[in-house]
Amino acid sequence: MLRQWLRLSVMGMASLPSRLGASSVIVIGIACVVGVFISVLAMSAGFRHTLAGSARADRVITLRGGSDAELNSNLTRDDVDVISNAPGIAKDAAGHLLLSKEVITVVNVPKLDTGVASNLTLRGVGAALGEIRPELRITEGRMFRPAVRELIAGVGAAKQFRGLSVGSMLHFRNADWTVVGLFSSNGDIHESELLADVDTVASSIERQGYSSTVAVLTSPDAFATFKDALTSNPQLTVEVQRETDYYAAQSAQLTKIIDVIGNLVALIMAFGATFGALNSMYSAVATRGKELATLRAIGFNPLPVLLSVMTEAFALALFGATIGALIAWLIFNGYTVSTLGGAFAQVVFKLSVTPQLVIEAVIWACFIGLLGGLFPALRSVRMSVSEALRTG
Repeated sequence: MLRQWLRLSVMGMASLPSRLGASSVIVIGIACVVGVFISVLAMSAGFRHTLAGSARADRVITLRGGSDAELNSNLTRDDVDVISNAPGIAKDAAGHLLLSKEVITVVNVPKLDTGVASNLTLRGVGAALGEIRPELRITEGRMFRPAVRELIAGVGAAKQFRGLSVGSMLHFRNADWTVVGLFSSNGDIHESELLADVDTVASSIERQGYSSTVAVLTSPDAFATFKDALTSNPQLTVEVQRETDYYAAQSAQLTKIIDVIGNLVALIMAFGATFGALNSMYSAVATRGKELATLRAIGFNPLPVLLSVMTEAFALALFGATIGALIAWLIFNGYTVSTLGGAFAQVVFKLSVTPQLVIEAVIWACFIGLLGGLFPALRSVRMSVSEALRTG
């Protein structure tokens, strides 16, 4: 049985050049399905990677109670003083707490491609920025100075928005701000932001308090002690989250929408590709009808015949999936886009064609190929030898 299946499969593959048109329908259809599936879901993977890259297990974010994002949170100066005295916060070599008081606001900056003003996050940060976020590196220019309207721009934002080159002047919040540097941050969400001195930002927007605090803990295990000290304090009403949990929650809604849309589009295209595979394989069986009937007449069993037809459909689908995945990787992997994030500001991120995504797409494609070959294969073995010889 195995030898018969292998021989029939080799014969079927060898005859593909004579059925190039019908075979191409399967290959092109599957390639399109895989390409669309990967390109859409690569957005979700890239967005998740960008937000996940912003998080460390030993960093913790504190927001006002009931707030789900930094933009709608407000901590008073007294709140921050109490938070600063909580146990578990690490210190630098000079004995200063590794805690950053931060202010988040949204400013309008024109997009590079359209010139239309779009929301961009301006984050006021504390003086311990380098120790709290060691992944941040100045790639061009210098760090901003405190008490001066200077800012540094993320490299992601600089690729998508106008006026963010070093030395440029931005006008917002009734003041002029000078871009003095560009920074990278391991491709995380902060590369979509503008960073400046926290007190200068707070003064420019006439804000007395802060949006959040970001602290580095002595170890990830210190989180429970830190959180309990704050949430049990009757002077405070705060939300305390690890960075990993905070950014996972921020990305959840958008990635869910992208996943649903991507799977729905791929499912619709998969139906079309399945019908294309069915028609092509029925045509292939009809073309090879006399050949298959002759093989059965000389002693080949029906099961190897059935399996050989399905193997042909599977091979064509796998070939199409490989082409589609390769094209999607070449075009979309690393492609930079921007979209609205959880704080209604633009998040710049790169599409990510991951191995897991490619494997999922190939499995989809192989299933479509097998389904498209199943019914023509059953027809090839259910038809009597005499009928096949008359109609083949």
